[in-house]
Amino acid sequence: MPMPKPLTVLILAIIWGAQTHAAPQPGDIAGRIVAERDGRRIELPLLKSDVSVTIEADMATIDITQSFANPTTGPLEAEYLFPLNQHAAVYAMEMRVGDQIVQAVIREKAEAEAAYRQAKSDGKAAALLTQHRPNMFTQRVANLMPGQPIEIRLRYVQMVPKIEGAHTLVIPLIVGPRYQSPAESDAVLAAATTAAAAPDGAPDGAAQAPETAAATDAAAPDTHTAAAADNTWQIAPQPDYPPVAGLALPESVVAGRVSLDLTLSSGLELGAFGSTTHPLAIDRKGDRLTARFADGQVMENRDLVITYTLGGAGLDAAVLSHSDARGGFLSLMLEPPHIEPAQVMARELIFVLDTSGSMSGAPMAASKRFMRAALAGLRPQDRFRIIPFSNAARHFARAALPATPANLRAGGQFVDQLSAGGGTEIDSAIRAAFATRRPADTLRIVVFLSDGYIGGEHRVLRTIDQQIGAARIYAFGVGNAVNRYLLDSMAEMGRGYARYVGLDDDALEVAEQLAADLKSPLMTDIAVDWGDVDVSGVSPARIPDLFAGGSVRLYARHRAASPASVQVTGRVNGRAASMTVPLTLTDAPDQAALPLIWARNRIAQLERNIAVGRDPEASDAEITRLGLAFSLQSKNTSFIAVSRQVVNATGTPARHAAVPLPMVDGVTEKAYAGGFAGASTPEPETLLGLILIAALSLIGSRRWRRLQ
Repeated sequence: MPMPKPLTVLILAIIWGAQTHAAPQPGDIAGRIVAERDGRRIELPLLKSDVSVTIEADMATIDITQSFANPTTGPLEAEYLFPLNQHAAVYAMEMRVGDQIVQAVIREKAEAEAAYRQAKSDGKAAALLTQHRPNMFTQRVANLMPGQPIEIRLRYVQMVPKIEGAHTLVIPLIVGPRYQSPAESDAVLAAATTAAAAPDGAPDGAAQAPETAAATDAAAPDTHTAAAADNTWQIAPQPDYPPVAGLALPESVVAGRVSLDLTLSSGLELGAFGSTTHPLAIDRKGDRLTARFADGQVMENRDLVITYTLGGAGLDAAVLSHSDARGGFLSLMLEPPHIEPAQVMARELIFVLDTSGSMSGAPMAASKRFMRAALAGLRPQDRFRIIPFSNAARHFARAALPATPANLRAGGQFVDQLSAGGGTEIDSAIRAAFATRRPADTLRIVVFLSDGYIGGEHRVLRTIDQQIGAARIYAFGVGNAVNRYLLDSMAEMGRGYARYVGLDDDALEVAEQLAADLKSPLMTDIAVDWGDVDVSGVSPARIPDLFAGGSVRLYARHRAASPASVQVTGRVNGRAASMTVPLTLTDAPDQAALPLIWARNRIAQLERNIAVGRDPEASDAEITRLGLAFSLQSKNTSFIAVSRQVVNATGTPARHAAVPLPMVDGVTEKAYAGGFAGASTPEPETLLGLILIAALSLIGSRRWRRLQ
């Protein structure tokens, strides 16, 4: 790697003072860092985030306050790349500039961007929220002035799903790097693999012996010889990845800048509560508890995962409802029957392993441990394939092999010699998984292990939609800040499930436990007969299978009077099953968030339609309509806030600067080697970001206190 040119650096004191009032004041920040490279001065904005969580049973309301500060001597335009849960219904945003509080308004994306540009030109403070993916956002703040911090508060609601018998709330804290494939269009990839693809359920082909440890690479398509096809949706590009701390300086120099204030209450008895990702200070009183980070503030280099259990009698179905001027809304939650799954059908297990650069180190070790346990758990009647991939897919064997002791040993040896490096061509790997004929009388299960660090999610989802047939996809995320939007979507479209392996002390044990219990669905072919209940906008459109320890939640608009009932049917171990679910339809105020949650899930369904090319124009228009009608952030609608007063009267335009991010915990520098992450050689902005953060660590051993 070429050495960067030297920087001339002058570090002056930077202090974010402790405050007892709501808004930061101009005198709270003093000093600056001045750096020069080739006569060019480089400075970056500061950030701190406060996360406030209120959980009532299985519904969460979350406030995120982002406080931006300008340590320079001139106006800045700050840009912050950050994640939200893909199920978050973001319905409010406000901006605080000094003593002024501005409530943001929802506008169509182009209109909001135009208003932001005008405010920036006029010298007014402005904030613009943009969704790039359902779990990836940027906050832009115009005319961030020296000594005058700006606070942005976002509010969203979501349901807390039940996973493995416990409610699990994920609050993402960092966007990991994303590999951008050089492929230029869906049509190019489709044309390159059509000849090799075989529909699921075709007769068995000739078995082949395992390949040598070198394993052949699939030929990569020439993606630069064809233009994008007509009648194909082009997905908006990702934002540029910001400077990354940890590439040139130790990660330990990055100061913690995220705090947590959580309250959980329920009418039911609270069981276990905790986090597998962060130490918490917990105070319990009856059916209510509060929690904070044990260390006060943390570095946002891994996602926060909170799990809890609630007492009370178990139910196979539960209904929430709310009615207001917009109409009636309901949620129907289904859990599987409490029986053991029957293991009667032989399985074809196709293990698809991500061996790209971002999986280097601990993620690859966890994946190998997973594979050893999964192979050991295969039954004699099962068959298996192993497909590692990075820039291209490779094969342990070109056809599914019987799970004999000799084949399993050879498979284990093949996995042991794998190493990480290269890009993340997930789409070609998924196509390779479906390119062979499925052995007769087997259930095909694609077991996918990855961190999901790609930018072309829509291409992968379209491939699954086209080729899934009767197969299942089990997605296992490996890492501390994985792309859950992609992995959850793959599992949902594949009528399977997603689980996650964090890279903490017991990661290897968790991987082994998950691999040893590759679940079979307890209930399949689920359908709901709504009877006399007039419903619309039901999501998900296709009800996934039910697995032990999980649940499925349906959302719908309704026009019906209470009482009413619906009939749920399905198959349990191949036998017909049914359940009558009474509906009590109310306008209960404690379920007032339900319309927002319905609209967000409906938007998610429409985004999925666009990704797979199903009626994209109508879906796109409906997303815009729902975003405006329910005041929700979406890919087509954005929150915009503009100050009433001019804050930048200097005549100097605000200079754009990205808020630096820490490296994702558990990944190596290989994850940032190119594509979405940018060049591996740090740019000047990256280097100053590291120096800025290091300076804060050295001179700021004091903690940044909460502003509210």
